[in-house]
Amino acid sequence: MSEHWLALYTFAQFRKRADDPANDDFFSNEPAIWAAMERADGFIARAGYEDEPGTDIWGEQVFPKYWIDNGDGWAPSTISLWQDLESALAAVYRGAHAEILKLGHLFVKEAVDYPPYVLWWVPKDHQPDWEEAVERHELLGDDGPTAEAFTFKVAFSPEGKPVTVDIDRSRAIAEHNRLRADLPKAVQ
Repeated sequence: MSEHWLALYTFAQFRKRADDPANDDFFSNEPAIWAAMERADGFIARAGYEDEPGTDIWGEQVFPKYWIDNGDGWAPSTISLWQDLESALAAVYRGAHAEILKLGHLFVKEAVDYPPYVLWWVPKDHQPDWEEAVERHELLGDDGPTAEAFTFKVAFSPEGKPVTVDIDRSRAIAEHNRLRADLPKAVQ
């Protein structure tokens, strides 16, 4: 059993202000997406937002140097903790979250020279804050994947050794998450 958790930071930028009606699909689906992520195998915790009741705020939310304020002072970003690479991959790219990725037309993509996410290992007794997450994101964007900041495609173990994500295990976790999502809450 590892003494580490996998930290995951995501970052994107809306094409239009967050309050533009073009983004309504994103915001209307966000609570269900978070609920599915929080029920997923391997999920540990996530950072909340100032205006979100019932969640812990992991420091003051800051954005990476890649951020371009479109007038609303905000960009979609997240921090979450996972048991392992396979659980995080299953939750991010399969199931409910994969559906919201289909809304990619809402986000800036042209000439984007920053990664959409970054992974890194943290000791189990450590909760990363927004500043740490942004530092890791910028490290990945500036230097490429290293043991300190990496991706699912170029991943590292908590000990800093290159590893390959077990895709079959990730698929099995995603299928288990899907089956659990179809059950009534009282059965789960």
